[in-house]
Amino acid sequence: MQSEDMEIEDMEAEAEEAELEAAFEDENVSETDRLKAENEKLRKEVSDAKDNYLRMAAEYDNFRKRSTKDRLAAIANTKSADAAEILSVTDNFSRALGTECSDANYKKGIEMIAKQFENVITKLGITEIEAVGKPFDPNFHNAINSREDENFPDNTVCEVLQKGYCFEDKVIRPALVVVANP
Repeated sequence: MQSEDMEIEDMEAEAEEAELEAAFEDENVSETDRLKAENEKLRKEVSDAKDNYLRMAAEYDNFRKRSTKDRLAAIANTKSADAAEILSVTDNFSRALGTECSDANYKKGIEMIAKQFENVITKLGITEIEAVGKPFDPNFHNAINSREDENFPDNTVCEVLQKGYCFEDKVIRPALVVVANP
């Protein structure tokens, strides 16, 4: 589109030059009039060049902003995909902690590793979605089942089957829940 604009401007400039040359050939045109016409032509060329410069500067600025935004979005998507992969390890630690174990030292070691892993994912910006006792929200919860339960108000999460997580305000995995009194 810019090349078409430049071609049109070149054609307009050539037409103006032809008009000026025709005017110069006329002997009745004084030297002052010729200089005024040439001055006006040069002013228009400078104005056009300035306009082109400002347009290109604006296009470059928009390109730079769009590129930065796209790059940050790609980084965030990569981070959230990586964070989602880590969640299976968290689930396995939760399962390991939920099983019976006769060796107290072994269980204590698993608890320490699980706690350390929770601290790491918190530092990475991964947060757990609070669900039990909260109103059901399809943006954060995925209802797997429902049940009648007098201990909870209508349409409230009463049990979490699998924890959900967010990464920098983006849900990377919704919580799998049971909803009371739907």
